[in-house]
Amino acid sequence: MLVLTRKKGEALIIGEDIEVKILDVSGDKVSIGINAPKSVSVIREELISQTIEYNIESLKSPDAILRQLSKLGENS
Repeated sequence: MLVLTRKKGEALIIGEDIEVKILDVSGDKVSIGINAPKSVSVIREELISQTIEYNIESLKSPDAILRQLSKLGENS
């Protein structure tokens, strides 16, 4: 892992076409801007973790999911 210190207004370049710029620093929060090609996915890590957790939970209770799906089928 590369660890860098950046100040407001400074940036770093990843590869040839991804720029990460520090827009603001306020207390313990940092606002960053990311310029990347549309073909590059930029996803917050916590969204990936939540999706994994939801999938694990759904595997634990397949009966509840089947009931929900059957209710959806009744409404169509």
